[in-house]
Amino acid sequence: MKKSNFILQTVSYIGLLVVTLIVISCSKDDPAVETPDPDPVVTPPVVTPTFAGPTYADNYTAFASWASRSQWNLANVHDPSVEKSGEYYYMYQTDASYGNAHDGNGHFFYRRSKDLINWEFMGPSMLQAPAWVKDSLNNKRARMSPALPPIENPNYGFWAPCVRKVGNVFRMYYSIVVTNPITGTDTNTSWTERAFIGLAETTDLASNNWVDKGMVVCSEPDGVKSYVRNGGNDWDAYFKFNAIDPSFIETPEGEQYLIYGSWHSGIAALKLNPTTGKPDKLKTIDDYGVRIAGRGNVNLNRWQALEGPEIIYNPDTQYYYLFLAYDELSVAYNTRVARSKNILGPYVTNTGMSITNGAECFPLITHPYQFKNHTGWVGFAHCAVFQNPETKQWFYASQARLPEGVAGIAVSNAVMMGHVHGIQWTEDGWPVIEPERYAGVPTTTFAEGNLVGTWEQITMNYQYKTMQKSVTIYLTADKKVSGDITGTWSYDPAKKIATINGVKCNVIDAWDWESATRKVTLSYTGINSAGLAVWGKKIN
Repeated sequence: MKKSNFILQTVSYIGLLVVTLIVISCSKDDPAVETPDPDPVVTPPVVTPTFAGPTYADNYTAFASWASRSQWNLANVHDPSVEKSGEYYYMYQTDASYGNAHDGNGHFFYRRSKDLINWEFMGPSMLQAPAWVKDSLNNKRARMSPALPPIENPNYGFWAPCVRKVGNVFRMYYSIVVTNPITGTDTNTSWTERAFIGLAETTDLASNNWVDKGMVVCSEPDGVKSYVRNGGNDWDAYFKFNAIDPSFIETPEGEQYLIYGSWHSGIAALKLNPTTGKPDKLKTIDDYGVRIAGRGNVNLNRWQALEGPEIIYNPDTQYYYLFLAYDELSVAYNTRVARSKNILGPYVTNTGMSITNGAECFPLITHPYQFKNHTGWVGFAHCAVFQNPETKQWFYASQARLPEGVAGIAVSNAVMMGHVHGIQWTEDGWPVIEPERYAGVPTTTFAEGNLVGTWEQITMNYQYKTMQKSVTIYLTADKKVSGDITGTWSYDPAKKIATINGVKCNVIDAWDWESATRKVTLSYTGINSAGLAVWGKKIN
């Protein structure tokens, strides 16, 4: 059952009954009594809209069980993919939940929402691994040199689906990973078996009736490294591209690509046949795609520490944007973005460096962070980027986790809450994430004076596994910045851009999720010259 009453917008009109009696007291010398106007004109009071935003708790452990799934809303979200069909947005995800509450109940769970705020958990979109996964696995094992025996009961992981509408059909590209060691039973001495990306299709997301189309691509050995693993710190993978984390894009010219990969050799772009949604051939290693992003020299290091590619094309800027998740997922996860005029790259940073050639990716647009009066959020990456088809507003959705060791919450870092944030665009065409989660706050017009007051600001300096904490600043009427940071500020009301110490920031209406009593406020978001996100939230 859908949770209701998380967001209401009401406008109250107070009926006003006015009885006006104008009585002029008359003495015996007064010639007459003035009669009151029978129909006085009453000026109605100024009506102030009220707004009641989401109130659900970020700590959902009290109702994390499968039996309480009707209460989840955005609880237990990981690696989401979002697509709209009819009046609903549908969100699909990796198999993950607090306490593994989902175990035994299917795979690739999904939920739906009309407003991106209230989400109804629907259940699994797949009941079991398709038979082709095991067949393909054991066929490949039989062709290895030396040949390996079949794995009769593979262990599977179900990861990171991507759902896109292509023509009149919805495609789901999904990851199934075989987690058994290639040989033996010890993952310190043998790499685990390969990962597969498959394809399923439906004409109606509401039906949840998916027709499986089989394998699209898999993790394929390239002969450079052995599948023997020299301990738990050996990350020199035996395959070229890790076949997980698919993202799909169709170019304005009608070409289709699967963007996929994780960690070991970087991110690949694989051209697809538009009719089948699959590559035309997988005969040689070159048929598995071309590398469009990495982290360092792949010939020296197959421990790339980037994954979760999400790719979009923005017709307003005419750039392709490649969003990436950096580092380990439980705490350090952070989101980077690069862009290119060409689907195959090179993808470059805000300073023109090529991540296709291994440069560190910037801008950095999410990072573990903490506003005051809250535990903060970590593990904040592996995103879905999508549009409202009517308003063309862009959104960013991902999981974020509570930090490790939060008092009173067992295994607090396993609390995964889905976050949906609006995306703003800088004047030079870069996406920036709104600091506060989307709550449907009405858009208002505000003047320079509305920015005067007390703010919290976070600069997302990159620090591995370290939350960036807010500082307190004051924007004063004389255009000064004081408090923990000093300087100057200005505001362009036509563009809704505040310049804070030289950093241009888009100012937006927001919902203060961290306040003891949540409320409407203002926030700003921008990118500094170092390519780091700068977030602000007005608190007074």
